[in-house]
Parts: sequence; C-alpha cells; structure tokens
Amino acid sequence: MKKKFKLEDLDCANCAAKMEDAIKKLDGVNDASVSFLTQKLTLDADDERFEEILDQAVKVCRRVEPDCKILR
Repeated sequence: MKKKFKLEDLDCANCAAKMEDAIKKLDGVNDASVSFLTQKLTLDADDERFEEILDQAVKVCRRVEPDCKILR
C-alpha cells in the first residue's frame, strides 16, 4: 500500500533526509520518501501491517525532529 501524508513543522532538509533513511530501514517498508519542499511523506509498506509501520515512522520522525508531526 502506498500513501502520502502531510508533515507539519518540518524545519530542515537535513532532518528530512535523516527521517527518510531511518523510515526506509523499518521492517516492512518497501520505499519511503520525505520531501522538505512539499512537506510530505510518501510511504510504501506492507498492506497488512501498514498502521503498525506508520506508528513506527511517527516515532522515527519525533526522534529526529521532536516538533514534526505526520498528519493522518
């Protein structure tokens, strides 16, 4: 399943790159991209575990940039 999510309060391109790298390493993620310019996360992950993987992605984003939120 592939979905796009709006990011709120993403402040730097370097943080976006760190988030993207960390999310791509999560188990069950086929592909991920974080765009600083459009403030969007595109997540392609296993259908059955999508919500669980998205929860892990939220934790990764908070760890890299505590103010950043993924709007579901």
